[in-house]
Amino acid sequence: MSMSRKLMKRRVLERLLGSLAPFPSPKLHLEQYTIPEDLAARILSLAAYTFNDIIGKFIVDLGCGSGRLAIGAAILGAAYVVGVDLDPEAIKVAKANAERLGVKAIVDFVLADIETLKGSCDTVLQNPPYGTRKRGADVRFLGKAMEIARVVYSLHKSATDAYVREFVKRKGARITGIFKTKIRISKTFSFHSRRVYYVDVNLYRIECEKSSIESLHE
Repeated sequence: MSMSRKLMKRRVLERLLGSLAPFPSPKLHLEQYTIPEDLAARILSLAAYTFNDIIGKFIVDLGCGSGRLAIGAAILGAAYVVGVDLDPEAIKVAKANAERLGVKAIVDFVLADIETLKGSCDTVLQNPPYGTRKRGADVRFLGKAMEIARVVYSLHKSATDAYVREFVKRKGARITGIFKTKIRISKTFSFHSRRVYYVDVNLYRIECEKSSIESLHE
């Protein structure tokens, strides 16, 4: 598939992301839920076309899972994308997905804990764990994202809004947009009693001060 930096219709992007393979065996302790293609496409389109945070930029997807946000950023014209996950199975699926959509030349998927990352990037896009299974997992991801990026797009449960706002303020960053939505979670684990769940979430756009930039991929 040839890469183009022309504006892509969101429905086209949604269809491409929907064609990608999900987690083959999701792990509960990692809160592995595949981000729905419609929500991923909305986030990516907002970042690319409203705020110009993707096209020509270096993008990192923390907790990339099967790679929808990372691959979507590449499709929309990112200069270089890195997806990071500590699950080898997720990395394998993400690499296959990138090859399937013809973007493997500009997307690298790295098997690593996010705490090992050093350096900086332009933009982090992430759908982190919400801290339901491991308390504090959400802010761990948010803290690392603000450490390495100029701009962060991060999804969090709406119920944690006050804490997220205070955490961002303490870190010296600035929230420049809050977009309220719902995330659709399909029945994934044995304790799920319904086919589909909807969870209220906020997408935060956060600007972070970066005085010296040492790129992660240099």
